[in-house]
Amino acid sequence: FKTYGETGNGRTRTYVHDDEEAEQWGCPPGTFTDWRSFDDDTDLLFYEGLHGAVTTDKVNIAQYADLKVGVVPVINLEWIQKLHRDKAKRGYSTEAVTDTILRRMHDYVHYICPQFAITDINFQRVPIVDTSNPFIARWIPTADESMVVIRFANPRGIDFPYLLSMIHDSFMSRPNSIVIPGGKMALALQLILTPMIWKLASESRRLRG
Repeated sequence: FKTYGETGNGRTRTYVHDDEEAEQWGCPPGTFTDWRSFDDDTDLLFYEGLHGAVTTDKVNIAQYADLKVGVVPVINLEWIQKLHRDKAKRGYSTEAVTDTILRRMHDYVHYICPQFAITDINFQRVPIVDTSNPFIARWIPTADESMVVIRFANPRGIDFPYLLSMIHDSFMSRPNSIVIPGGKMALALQLILTPMIWKLASESRRLRG
């Protein structure tokens, strides 16, 4: 992040999760690919992952991000999604996934959750069906069985009347938060983030001359 902010270039690598990705990247599961350079002449660095805004006493990645967006379900829904994904795609048992959740709980509490307090925007999916015991849930709640809470750290400049008019059945729950139907999340992402990304890209081009 720091190098890209200073030079407009950098390197990346990919973690290989399973046999399908191993065939794609030519590396065994559980390993990283070799480092590779970004393409030249890019406007933005987009990072999607767990630690894009992590801040500890040793590292501060958040300081290098111009726009920090959190996309996170409530914790029971997150566990349901993980259980179904790891069992279906990676062949894990319920017990194995549960052990992984418990093993990572300290990191989740101390490194993952705090990031959402310093994001610029959070999109949090909240199911409106019973998810009280995620470990026996037979299916993942659908978008239509969910609402999404969108929280802005700084609501100044956000055109809430426009968003409310464009997203049917949306409403404001706090002065800096809007609630939308789960099926409207893609539309909300487009309406909210497109002008912000255009602004960042334009500023990037201006700085590069």
